[in-house]
Amino acid sequence: MAKSGAKAGADVRGDHRLGESDTATAGILPSQAIARLIERGSLILAEPAAETQLQPASLDLRLGAVAYRVRASFLPQPGTRVQTKLDDLALHAISLSQGAVLETGCVYIVPLLESLALPPEIEASANPKSSTGRLDVFTRVIADGVAAFDQVPAGYTGPLYAEICPQTFPIVVRKGSRLSQIRFRVGAAASSDTQLKDLHRRERLVSGDTADIAGGIALSVDLIGDKNGLIGYRARRHTGVVDVDKTASCPVEDYWDPIYARGKNRLILDPDQFYILASKEAVHVPPTYAAEMVPFNPLVGEFRVHYAGFMDPGFGHDATGGSGSRVVLEVRSHKVPFILEHGQIIGRLIYERMTEKPDLIYGRDLKSNYQGQGLKLSKHFK
Repeated sequence: MAKSGAKAGADVRGDHRLGESDTATAGILPSQAIARLIERGSLILAEPAAETQLQPASLDLRLGAVAYRVRASFLPQPGTRVQTKLDDLALHAISLSQGAVLETGCVYIVPLLESLALPPEIEASANPKSSTGRLDVFTRVIADGVAAFDQVPAGYTGPLYAEICPQTFPIVVRKGSRLSQIRFRVGAAASSDTQLKDLHRRERLVSGDTADIAGGIALSVDLIGDKNGLIGYRARRHTGVVDVDKTASCPVEDYWDPIYARGKNRLILDPDQFYILASKEAVHVPPTYAAEMVPFNPLVGEFRVHYAGFMDPGFGHDATGGSGSRVVLEVRSHKVPFILEHGQIIGRLIYERMTEKPDLIYGRDLKSNYQGQGLKLSKHFK
């Protein structure tokens, strides 16, 4: 079996030269390689793939037919199945066949329609989709015997589950709703700072006169705003529900309060409030790379930024109409009020090589809600 898995891994990797000094044998699998994982049974779909489910460097994960309300979030320890934990912790089951409301502050576990039988050299990682993060829906993927959220080790065989906890807005979900996405990786794909500096010289990864590259490319917050001085939005409490599958269905003013610059180019974050802000820099992800936002050092501020970290190949790429795209920041302060200043670093971008150029490019081959974006709420608001 190990020999068969290794052969499959060699097939899905491809041998495409990415313009580096040597052939990329490690990296993120592109759309066509993910399709081959499906064909070979390494990625198992309980139902046929949905339209646009396959993305340039990831696959959207779909909710199954039932959600389990549980007492608390948990992680299965090695050798423990998630279903065993559900048998102990589940309070009740909710059918998602006709749609159901998931309430704020409650924790739900939903078996996904996708499961895995990965070859021994392919691992996976998951993140909330951009629209999920912008709704302040805390979503993580868990797997049998894996004591870490959103991580699936190489060679894993078994089901996947979504843990869902809406923080601000109650949401309507149903079987087939897509809140998370998964990427597949062979070996160490991240670029070193030296490689990032070289790539930035060639491709201009972020706007601005200089790029702060140390453990990734620094992103800072824009608190000057557009021509009207709009710098962000603060979520309202006690709103109506948001249907995650319906676009342009919720009036902005019923869910958000706009925030305008007041001359000092700073913003005081109130504890446990949710904000949508934007990066000062415009970001470019070349088609042969993918990017991910990583948490910034908590020692410089007690706030969280960016639930949804994936940026697909082609994000902000000139050829796809992006001309650089701002990164929307989902921000929440912890415990104490915290002052953000214009230009303050709030996160860093890690760029990872693709094993080959994707057949699908963000903004070119798929409808992309956030290509060329500035400050922008999720697609659900009008």
